[in-house]
Amino acid sequence: MSVVEIASKHNGFVTTSQVTNSGIPRRKLAEAVEEGALIRIDRGLYALPEVWEDPYLIAQHRFSRGIFSDDTALFLHGMTDKAPFVLTMTFPRSYNASAARDAGIVCRTCSDEVYDLGVVTMRTEYGNSVRLYDLERSLCDVVRGQKTIDSQVVAPAMKAYARSKRRDAAKLIWYAGKLGVEKKVRGYLEVLL
Repeated sequence: MSVVEIASKHNGFVTTSQVTNSGIPRRKLAEAVEEGALIRIDRGLYALPEVWEDPYLIAQHRFSRGIFSDDTALFLHGMTDKAPFVLTMTFPRSYNASAARDAGIVCRTCSDEVYDLGVVTMRTEYGNSVRLYDLERSLCDVVRGQKTIDSQVVAPAMKAYARSKRRDAAKLIWYAGKLGVEKKVRGYLEVLL
């Protein structure tokens, strides 16, 4: 199997680790780039020339400890039509996120105790799998992540959640308790449900 075939099987993208795990020497990536068969997107990430760059996949590749959260996760879940101007990712408190900040990513942190709470995998609009928080965790994060809650994001997202067949109010309240925003979340739910 060639590096181009690996990329074709992975929605047009291929990583250095996928190539080496397939037993192909890394130099084959450089050769594919020189021939124009692949484009280097980032360190260790390559794509077929005709593939649209996926900012979510690229950010996830560069900052693998990051999990998409807040308004970025709500957008990926389809709970807001307001596309984020900048991506938001959550990192463990012990992680040095300065490189992610320098790359223009809004960085949130949380304790290791709740870092993995509600992590799911979802496909982006470009068809690539990325890690993000589930709907209930994302709503809690938006509520807790700002001193002044952005009503243009939170209120519409909560309304969409209240109408959604995917909603799990018990899970939302449980997450809210773990994340310290139960009173605020209950306030929204009492008005909407």
